[in-house]
Amino acid sequence: MENQTLITEFILLGLSSDPRLQILLFFVFLIIYTVTLFGNLVIMLVIRSEAGLHTPMFFFLSHLAFVDICYSSVTIPKMLGNLVTMQKTISWEGCIAQVFFFFQSAGAEVFILAAMAYDRYVAICDPLHYTIVMKTEICKQLVGGAWTMGFLYALVNALPLLNLRFCRNNTLRHYSCEIPSLLLLSCSDTLTNYIVLLASSFLFGLASFIPTLISYIYIISTIMKMRSAEGRRKAFSTCSSHLIVVGLFYGTGYFRYLRPNTSSSIILDQLVSIQYSISTPMLNPIIYSLKTKEVKEAIKKLLKQIY
Repeated sequence: MENQTLITEFILLGLSSDPRLQILLFFVFLIIYTVTLFGNLVIMLVIRSEAGLHTPMFFFLSHLAFVDICYSSVTIPKMLGNLVTMQKTISWEGCIAQVFFFFQSAGAEVFILAAMAYDRYVAICDPLHYTIVMKTEICKQLVGGAWTMGFLYALVNALPLLNLRFCRNNTLRHYSCEIPSLLLLSCSDTLTNYIVLLASSFLFGLASFIPTLISYIYIISTIMKMRSAEGRRKAFSTCSSHLIVVGLFYGTGYFRYLRPNTSSSIILDQLVSIQYSISTPMLNPIIYSLKTKEVKEAIKKLLKQIY
């Protein structure tokens, strides 16, 4: 690879070049990262320690929390380091690794979200067969499949990057290594990389989004038939929160990776990237877990045991 790559490291310009603003951004994203780690770790600990939460729904929630920790840890620590240091560089190998683990985590996340949507579909639309359909073995297979799909998604996008050459500019006007930004800098033919990126994002995205969408359509249809107004209200409140998170994640991700790539919308690209790579892992524990009565009761019980 060394005889193909003239540039061996990249400069990450980040969100701002103003030193005072960088300090402010450092504390903002440090708080976000701390909240992300703490919130997801609490969810994992509570689900593991509380026997009443050893159900398929919370099994998927615990794995989602773990994925969100991995997902946010791919980019935020490097961003925080660059905000407080003069040397804002990342090696070519580090860039490839960041791309790989970013796609791995994002791929696992969307398929776990699909598994969670299917779990709720079975629980609400076919409750009599829930224990038969959502057996422990099936749940483990769904999570294992999610990580496998994430690995394949990462592999097919990271491997073609090894053939790229960078011989002119090594400045990435972003806070992390993302494929659209990298392809703009390459002096090699990037058509194959664009085709692989678009095709894999489209296929893997549809493979996870369509089951999620269909599950929620059936769920909403079933909720509409409920006689209890209070039951409909609670169910709609939960489903709407889930749909907003899923919609924002897919919408911003597709906007970043499937639209024509230009260098004229850098600020917009950064804001969109913050939504799907930083905000989502922080919001998921709140949307999916802390709004759940069983989780809140388990957290209270755990706090009483500690104090």
